[in-house]
Amino acid sequence: MAQRHLDPTDPTAAAGPPPVPAGGDALADYLRAQATEFLRALRLHRESGAGAHGNGAHPSGAHPSGAGAVDRGRGRGPAPAPDGPVDAARALRRAARRLSGTLHTFQPLLDAEWAEAMRPELAWLSGTLALEHAYASRLDRLLQALHRLSGSAAFPAQQAGRAAPARAAATADPAPVAPLAPSVTRPSPADRGNLTVGAAKAGALLDRQLTLARTRAHSTALQALGSSRFHAVADKVALLASEVPLKDTAAAAADLRPLAAAARDRLTDAVAALPLVTAGNPYNAQALVHGLSPDPAPHPQDAQWHQVRLLLRLHRYALEVLAGTDAEDADGADGTTDVRLLAAGEALDRHRDASEAAAAAAQAARTPRIAPATAYALGVLHADQRHEVEAARYAFQHSWRKEPIRL
Repeated sequence: MAQRHLDPTDPTAAAGPPPVPAGGDALADYLRAQATEFLRALRLHRESGAGAHGNGAHPSGAHPSGAGAVDRGRGRGPAPAPDGPVDAARALRRAARRLSGTLHTFQPLLDAEWAEAMRPELAWLSGTLALEHAYASRLDRLLQALHRLSGSAAFPAQQAGRAAPARAAATADPAPVAPLAPSVTRPSPADRGNLTVGAAKAGALLDRQLTLARTRAHSTALQALGSSRFHAVADKVALLASEVPLKDTAAAAADLRPLAAAARDRLTDAVAALPLVTAGNPYNAQALVHGLSPDPAPHPQDAQWHQVRLLLRLHRYALEVLAGTDAEDADGADGTTDVRLLAAGEALDRHRDASEAAAAAAQAARTPRIAPATAYALGVLHADQRHEVEAARYAFQHSWRKEPIRL
């Protein structure tokens, strides 16, 4: 079993008996497992009565009556909404993301026409279902930054929420959940008073814009889940759960390690192209060199880092296939994941969140006829998020240059 904890594509892995090469059968087993997870998550999501993708509320705002049944089906007992729908939607996105990434890496071993048609559909589904959560997280991040920059305390709801929200809710009847915002704590009107006038107006402007964007993403996800396109994807995944269309009989015995090594090499080359020397400084003045540019996308380096994030994810999925296990997306709870990859992935996730939040602040600052104080607050917020981008880059290069460590 110790061999399963080694990365056969990593030349720095500890010496030991050579692992048994993973063949096409291991790939088929992994794809079937992810297809089963996809179908299970879809069933739980439908039973929960959730709206688009795990916001825990019907479009009307009514409490989803099936949330408790979902958690009981998972063996966790009754739980407060919206944990069931959120978990089901996250599992649905997670399985779709892994299926799409695995088809991309190991496509030479699969039926080419089937894989070429299936992979973009899974990527479309995962991306569509992730939009609403992304807008909610972006708004929460920006409002917290405004409070921090204005010198006010954290939101009272957040301070209490980190203590024991689940324990308190488990002992009481769940209250109706407001649509579109169950997991995002918003500042109360009294708490907004602690902000400066410009920061308060900036927060209100961001709230309006991002809430509108989230509402549209919610509607888009609802339409996607009810579309014929989604049902076609679900039907194909259901077939995949029972039969994996390998390219030929020789693919069942093919060695997966060369394809996994190619995914690792693509990641290594992309990281080598990054300006890690600049990112090695915890404070990088170059981060604001385009701060006053009229271009709505004045940071061309961001695309390189986003690409590295995607390649790192593909590399991790390839390692999961080789290991024959399904490592946790965030914490590697099963112990088979390189700790260095986990830390690097978390840094790149923070980089993406901060860069998108900075773009949202810059977009809000371009709103016509806003007060100078509001524009100033949004400018400070934009600069703060760009410094968060640089901090994430520094954290990435700091973790990437460490020796691989496995739990």
